[in-house]
Amino acid sequence: MGFFLFFFLSLLSLASSASRVDQKTFIVRVQNEAKPSVFTTHKHWYESSLSSVLSPSTPIQLLHVYDSVFHGFSAKLSPTEALKLQTLPHFIAVIPEQVRHLQTTRSPLFLGLKTTDSAGLLKESDFGSDLVIGVIDTGIWPERQSFNDRNLGPINSKWKGQCVTTNDFGSNSCNKKLIGARYFCSGYEASNGKMNETSEFRSPRDSDGHGTHTASIAAGRYVFPASTLGYAKGVAAGMAPKARLAAYKVCWNAGCYDSDILAAFDSAVADGVDVISLSVGGAVVPYYLDAIAIGAYGAAEKGIFVSASAGNGGPGGLTVTNVAPWVATVGAGTIDRDFPADVKLGNGKVVTGAGVYNGRGLSPGRMYPLVYAGSGGGDGYSSSLCLEGSLDPDFVKGKIVLCDRGINSRAAKGEVVKKAGGVGMILANGVFDGEGLVVDCHVLPATAVGASNADEIRQYIDSASKSKSSATATILFKGTRLGVRPAPVVASFSARGPNPETPEILKPDVIAPGLNILAAWPDKVGPAGIPSDNRRTEFNILSGTSMACPHVSGLAALLKAAHPDWSPAAIKSALMTTAYTVDNRGETMVDESNGNTSTVLDFGSGHVHPTKAMNPGLVYDITRMDYVDFLCNSNYTINNIQVITRRNADCSGAKRAGHVGNLNYPSFSAVFQQYGKHTMSTHFIRQVTNVGDPNSVYKVTVRPPSGTLVTVEPKQLVFRRGGQKLNFLVRVEATAVKLAPGSTNMKSGSIVWSDGKHNVTSPIVVTMQQPL
Repeated sequence: MGFFLFFFLSLLSLASSASRVDQKTFIVRVQNEAKPSVFTTHKHWYESSLSSVLSPSTPIQLLHVYDSVFHGFSAKLSPTEALKLQTLPHFIAVIPEQVRHLQTTRSPLFLGLKTTDSAGLLKESDFGSDLVIGVIDTGIWPERQSFNDRNLGPINSKWKGQCVTTNDFGSNSCNKKLIGARYFCSGYEASNGKMNETSEFRSPRDSDGHGTHTASIAAGRYVFPASTLGYAKGVAAGMAPKARLAAYKVCWNAGCYDSDILAAFDSAVADGVDVISLSVGGAVVPYYLDAIAIGAYGAAEKGIFVSASAGNGGPGGLTVTNVAPWVATVGAGTIDRDFPADVKLGNGKVVTGAGVYNGRGLSPGRMYPLVYAGSGGGDGYSSSLCLEGSLDPDFVKGKIVLCDRGINSRAAKGEVVKKAGGVGMILANGVFDGEGLVVDCHVLPATAVGASNADEIRQYIDSASKSKSSATATILFKGTRLGVRPAPVVASFSARGPNPETPEILKPDVIAPGLNILAAWPDKVGPAGIPSDNRRTEFNILSGTSMACPHVSGLAALLKAAHPDWSPAAIKSALMTTAYTVDNRGETMVDESNGNTSTVLDFGSGHVHPTKAMNPGLVYDITRMDYVDFLCNSNYTINNIQVITRRNADCSGAKRAGHVGNLNYPSFSAVFQQYGKHTMSTHFIRQVTNVGDPNSVYKVTVRPPSGTLVTVEPKQLVFRRGGQKLNFLVRVEATAVKLAPGSTNMKSGSIVWSDGKHNVTSPIVVTMQQPL
């Protein structure tokens, strides 16, 4: 309530001086079925309502009208007008628009999805056939082989979507694989003016590459041979190769606007998708002010699984986004493949790095002059980052240049070096980036090195300078390496918990492959993703939680195909309780940023294990009323809750639920405030549904977080039939620890239910907070 009150107080303060130039986009929530009978359509009523708050000379323009996941519209308003609109009858909330951004071969095999298996998830689900995955992103390049419809059956009659055709997206762009394509740009153009159609397509066609890449990860067909610039050779395939795709383009050159994202959710639900994949994110706000959370709730209520990227703000804590409990929040891990490109220094040392390049390379055996970009005079900060126009050609010509990460894109730095006459680039991680190595298809020979190796290279350059000798180096490209250990590793950039909005719900939920992933790429975009790159490739290698999210979206489609009666919450539970936390060395997964053991705040329940998720034994299901109780216990007002749920909320049952952490979630998070107390306690009530053998007995094993006492009652669950539901109670007692004011202490453990065949695993996290 505080945030909402703050927002309207802000509107009041702006309103006195606001004019038409202060307009911005607002999303307006209206009561369901509130349309007076005098109006023929909701749109007609909305326009009439707007006319009552706008000046007579102002044209009325609705950007979008929503009806599937949200009841209302979006429009451009001044703060004064937004405030007036809020006072009208039947108008529940006025939500300020947020601008979101993208969070950006071998992964099916790494995940254990083998086409040769006589049984297994691919076989049981018929490769996801007839399920529809809606991808909300930058659009799609439909001609790519990943989207061919060879040997696919007819489109299910339940599908109500359409293929929006334009001059550059003809009627033959869709087929039995890509069965729907729409675009939404009203919110984008309301904030930025008419789009420049020489640099982006006013159609579902992808001018960025991100949407084509994510769509093919989720549901690309088998394509052989597949590679990018000769790297990562093999068969490319999505998670659900026979699933159908629908592309909803909402992201443009200036970002992805909430009003357009909500319109895409609205259309996707009405069209009949089964899964929604969303690889965009922004600031975390209360759920009733979050268009993605609102749209995802409406989708989940209709039985649609929603997967979203956790964000690329790692490795710092509290960076996770898309944290609503009805969304599967996906972080990123590595796979057992990398692209070594080491740096050989003039002093004989070899520093490890990673990169892909197949153009005119460095001469074998030759050492090149090596310089640090920040030492070239002028503005040392700009030049150290290799920003546009910052490098002196006299300083870098014919040399390998060490550039620091930050501000501009990694590929853009390579372009800056090349334009200034450099022959190669070493991209240096900063302290915050740690040791995580992300490869790009650079326009010149280039490699990425971790923070400690970057320091070593700088020290070598400094020592050579002090001894009046020239620093030299070369880059040794070693192609594609498979069977890398350890793997998986939590990617350095992958956003981390705790959950900033609801600490009692552990986020991210799981991690999936997201580092250096090969997938389809548009024809008119170079693999470096910059305008000067004229190379063309069918596939490209990208990294980000953007790439991890569609892995889970595709897996959810497979699970839904194998288990049509499972709810989105049951599917998510299956993925979470069967996830693993041990790498291919048999040790707990490490954190790529520092090489230390990672924690549940990094990986949530763990790395997805698709074959086990098909048969989890038990699931934690969640009903609509459970979510309402959760929102009530989050201290949201009835009005706030109605914005999300589209119904009048009844909070009378919330007291029975007890507290916000009692949502029937597959993980446990207890947060204790140490107000001078020596011992603290809480409890969790959970209900599990038997989806395994009809007659089965599950016994519990508790590994309590250190310094806590965790008890579970009963210690045994006896099931007599499939679909049977049984409850259990978890009590957590914690002893205060010595903490500085404002600091926290987090410990984790696990609760495992086992019948000898299935291990249903849930992490349990206990956080101690010392108030200021």
